[in-house]
Amino acid sequence: MGGYHRGETAVQERAGFARQAGQARGAIGNTVPDVAVAFLADQPHVVLGATDERGRIWATQLTGEPGFLTVPGPHTLRIGVLPPPEDPLAGVLAGAGSGFGAGPLPVGMIGIEPATRRRMRMNGRAVRDGDGLRVELDQVISNCPKYIQKRDHHPAPGGGPPASRTAVDSTELSPAQQRTLRAADTFFVATASDRGDADASHRGGNPGFVQVLSPRLLRWPDYAGNAMFLTLGNLELNPAAGLFVPGWETGTSLHLTGSARTVWDEEEVARTPGAQRLVEFEITAVREVASASPLRWSAPAYSRFNPPTSG
Repeated sequence: MGGYHRGETAVQERAGFARQAGQARGAIGNTVPDVAVAFLADQPHVVLGATDERGRIWATQLTGEPGFLTVPGPHTLRIGVLPPPEDPLAGVLAGAGSGFGAGPLPVGMIGIEPATRRRMRMNGRAVRDGDGLRVELDQVISNCPKYIQKRDHHPAPGGGPPASRTAVDSTELSPAQQRTLRAADTFFVATASDRGDADASHRGGNPGFVQVLSPRLLRWPDYAGNAMFLTLGNLELNPAAGLFVPGWETGTSLHLTGSARTVWDEEEVARTPGAQRLVEFEITAVREVASASPLRWSAPAYSRFNPPTSG
């Protein structure tokens, strides 16, 4: 999986970045570099995307004490935790690779350290391994620091597992959830190719970069990036997608699943500052989990790369 699939190459060519994408291909490997081993060992969280038992794609966050992410071999990542039962991927991750005829579960992951604006993308196939997961890696990609808001983390007051974790499901955004998205400066998006290979990616911008067009329809700009178009390439072949919006100050997780499409219309794109394309996301299910994370984060220092917003 070191090369590009046909969806990625189609988007690269349409966007006019085929040459740059060819040059960037060398950054896609399938082993974890030594410096990244140390980076992962320091992290208290990782974002993961996968498809649930009903074929819906979700993105979520797994947290643990630093050291819960280990690299027992250059092609392998071990995650020393499983998600809580309220998580939309709890069931499929708990049973990954088990059961009659069940193979490893394709997952996309991103390790991100907002305090240093470092991130690392990893895609592979997961199986249940005791109280955690073992992932055999197909792709390992170091990403640039663009659009990452700088934040420091600390434990939630009181420490220990959250006692008030609750989940609320719906098919559209509540007014409060709409306000959350309009104020968001960061979210994560999970996609998969037509073969099911999963990917998780970071999206960031100034508050207002996520547009709430209706309780079931979002739009956001696709800013200049690394020219690989891994997310848009997956959407070219498979419109299913999932979003995870972290509650940095509260520990609440907002999970959305649905379908997405790329908007190429030049007049539409020109109305959004900094956008090279737009992505529209239609929501089919929402899950909000209160006290999902034991981590709390400081107020952001916004990335200097963030374009202004029109709102």
